[in-house]
Amino acid sequence: MTTNQHIKLGQQTALISFLFGTGIFGIYFLTSSFELLFVGYGFIALTGLINIGILISIALKAKKDIDNRNKLLKTCGLMLLNIPVMLIYCWITIILLNTMRITFTNSTQTTVTNINIVGCGNRHIDKLEKGESETVWIDITGDCSIHLNYSVNGLRKEENVAGYITNTMGQKMNHNIGAPNEEEF
Repeated sequence: MTTNQHIKLGQQTALISFLFGTGIFGIYFLTSSFELLFVGYGFIALTGLINIGILISIALKAKKDIDNRNKLLKTCGLMLLNIPVMLIYCWITIILLNTMRITFTNSTQTTVTNINIVGCGNRHIDKLEKGESETVWIDITGDCSIHLNYSVNGLRKEENVAGYITNTMGQKMNHNIGAPNEEEF
């Protein structure tokens, strides 16, 4: 394989690895799909092996080709840039695994006020107009559950949002305030 072919292969491998990894992470961020975690783990393992093989091949070529050594080593550096990107994506994923992202929607026919989200970490929403939504991020610090109490027309009401949550159970979910026994997990 020529020097230019090595450089092109390294650049393409770095770009493709970055784009696919970013795509998997982006879809996971938007959906919190548990299945994508396994796809991501498999992707990291497979692309890691492929990238290491190509990186070694380019490094060996750089050792032999003194005239093009700098170009080849820059290509190695480009490939290695994916490592900190992967570590940042893994760090954010760990944060997401320990966070409930709940979108609360007022499904009643009136304004809901003084909304207290209790459990795992307390949060408060002053009011939601009819049909209005707000997303709340709740840190999961251990075994807990999430409940809601709020006021509608001066009456205090309570609802269960999530019965049991523990570390690494973080997800993105919706909860319709005032809907009968509706728990979306």
